[in-house]
Amino acid sequence: MSILELNDVHAYYGKIHALKGVSLTVEKGEIVSLIGGNGAGKTTTLRTICALMRPTVGSVTFNGENLERYKPSALTAKGIAMVPEGRGVFARMTVLENLEMGAFHRKDKEIGDDIDRIYELFPRLKERRTQLAGTMSGGEQQMLAMGRAMMSRPSLLLLDEPSMGLAPVLVEAIFSTIVDINKQGTTVLLVEQNALMALNIADRGYVLQTGAIALSDSAKALQQNEMVQKVYLGIE
Repeated sequence: MSILELNDVHAYYGKIHALKGVSLTVEKGEIVSLIGGNGAGKTTTLRTICALMRPTVGSVTFNGENLERYKPSALTAKGIAMVPEGRGVFARMTVLENLEMGAFHRKDKEIGDDIDRIYELFPRLKERRTQLAGTMSGGEQQMLAMGRAMMSRPSLLLLDEPSMGLAPVLVEAIFSTIVDINKQGTTVLLVEQNALMALNIADRGYVLQTGAIALSDSAKALQQNEMVQKVYLGIE
């Protein structure tokens, strides 16, 4: 069953045609990777899903419902959470306060339990729970941004370049945690320039070039595709 579906989506920045008929699906329980170079339209695709941009043509549906009439702020309660490129943590708030902000729309009594679960996923955050987010390293801020997103209990997690600017050892830790999050029941759409890491953990993948889907296949098949190997994996 498709939890997310984009059908022939076109989107513009002014007169710039950023998305040119993008169609993709994400099935419940999957990790789907969207790879491509700078300016390919990856972040624009996520922004369109989150209603931060509106498609000029085409539709975005989540659990079978067209998202056209919803404001971005309403999508969190619907079950969509996004970790933006650059993390976007609240720099003057502590780690704990950032996590609590992730549950701003919730009224249940299980928020404390979910904070404990985030600390299990990211033990570093528990150690730094009283530290101001703005004083943390890039890797720690990425962990916090992911933890904050998970506090909304999303059924779909959108990740925009989670490895950007991180040391290799931290990249491995972040991607390992993405797999753990998925195993716990959260569907993931991952936008990532590190194509090798992205395809290693994904079930399926899409290759975006200049605003259009150039290839789509299983992650394993894309890793073996000659064009993907040459352009995105550095294999001659």
